[in-house]
This record gives sequence, C-alpha cells and structure tokens, in this order.
Amino acid sequence: MTSTDTSDRTRATVQDFLGRIAQGEPDRIAALFAEKVDWAIAENPTVPWIRPRSTRADVAEHFRALAEGQTPDPHATAVHVIVVDGTEAMLAGRLAGTVRATGKSFRSPFAMRLTVEDGLITRYRVYEDSLAIAAACAGR
Repeated sequence: MTSTDTSDRTRATVQDFLGRIAQGEPDRIAALFAEKVDWAIAENPTVPWIRPRSTRADVAEHFRALAEGQTPDPHATAVHVIVVDGTEAMLAGRLAGTVRATGKSFRSPFAMRLTVEDGLITRYRVYEDSLAIAAACAGR
C-alpha cells in the first residue's frame, strides 16, 4: 500500500468519524475505534464526560456522557481544516454547546489528532479550551 493509499484510508475514516459524531450514535462512533485506544483529553474534574478512557466500550461511554451532558450548537461548531499524512490526521476548528445541568454555553477552538490503523482509530487526542468548558459546567 502506498503512502497515498494510506492517507486516503485515513481521510475516509476521519470523514466517517465526523459523520457519525454528527448523527450522535455513541455505539456507531465507538465502532470506528480499536479495542484498545491511546486516549487523551486533559483531565478536568468539573467536566463530567472527561475522564481517562482506554477501550472501545469507554469510547462509547464518553460519547454517551457527552450527549447527556451538553447540547451541541451546530451553527457555531465547525471543522475548518483536516490534514492527513499516512496514518496521522490533524483536525482544527471550533466547538460550541450548552451544558444541560447549568444552562451555560461554551465556545472553544479545538485541535484533534487521530491515528488510524487498518481503518480504526488507535490514538485520540483532543486539545480544547478546557477552562471555558469547565466554567460552563460549574454550578449556577
């Protein structure tokens, strides 16, 4: 397989991942992840859906908790760029939503790094304004 073929497969998996996120089905999202995942989102005890994860089942739980904990704002959320090189993908954009428990909104730029091997996401890194999200999760 050439580097171009690998990049094309990675890009297809990333596009599928984004489509599944938009559909909001945690088990379908998790099906794109390997059984064991190298997962990192900066821990934040104020944000209930952010905690360490390491398995496909954990990934499904993350997206389930995320959906239960916040309502995304599709008009203010966007992926602005996707860069793919072989098995690596970098995404950057803006995310926004409202925390259900507090009614507070948040907006944050984000970057995401994914590693895709054999059509499955094996590494997941998210970089976001965790302070803005924590402030939205804080008590009324």
